[in-house]
Amino acid sequence: MIERLHRSIVEKPWGRTDIPPVFGDFAGRRIGEIWFAHPAGDVAPIMVKFLFTSQRLSIQVHPADAAARAAGLPRGKEECWLILDAQPGAELGVGLARESSREQLRAAALDGSIVDMLDWRPSRENDFVYNRAGTIHAIGPGLTVVEVQQNVDCTYRLYDYGRPRELHLDEGLKVANPGPIHDPRDTAVDPQANLMLVDGPHFHLAQLASPVDPAIIERATGELTFVPLSAGCRVAGEEVAFGEAGLLADPRAITIEPGGRALLAWA
Repeated sequence: MIERLHRSIVEKPWGRTDIPPVFGDFAGRRIGEIWFAHPAGDVAPIMVKFLFTSQRLSIQVHPADAAARAAGLPRGKEECWLILDAQPGAELGVGLARESSREQLRAAALDGSIVDMLDWRPSRENDFVYNRAGTIHAIGPGLTVVEVQQNVDCTYRLYDYGRPRELHLDEGLKVANPGPIHDPRDTAVDPQANLMLVDGPHFHLAQLASPVDPAIIERATGELTFVPLSAGCRVAGEEVAFGEAGLLADPRAITIEPGGRALLAWA
């Protein structure tokens, strides 16, 4: 059995009006994020989102567990992105292109030149990027992304292109890594492969394809979040469509038809 998760639709100034129809008809609204809300709310350890970008998102950074708890939050925020669609010229900013200092970063955030300090990487369909806490980052336009993250609503914005939103320079610079970041989990994903994308410490994430690898199924324990990325994904014979997500306890109930794929996440 699967417990389907409620979808929360979030409009953003950088969102898009051409959301894939599997997510619904939003009548021209500019949708930036679709969250799958866990019934346990903030207690749940992980969250899954889809992101749709038409402009650059803010340049931001997230705290690790210790800094987040010192600020009264339940946990820090590490996250990862799987690119589902990338328009020509799409890019991600992950870390800085070269070493800097917090003083230089503050000045650059205030005058906007921080944009040119990021390591802007070309983004292609099926790219996978792990974003560690402390990484200064930004998502560029023209992307459809599925994001799996530690479940906490905490973003320290360093620069926002003049949008009328609060910045968090003191908090963000305190936790930021002022240099280049290259995570060994970053890779180009074969959409027809079973593979572990993240194996802790904050969460686990696997891509499942046909036939589902029993070795991955054996490792998946506790409450599992199942996120189809195509048609042909079922739990106990019940179809779960792309654009949906749900909770289940027994991964052996998952079947995927040839050509299909899904994500499976657990804490």
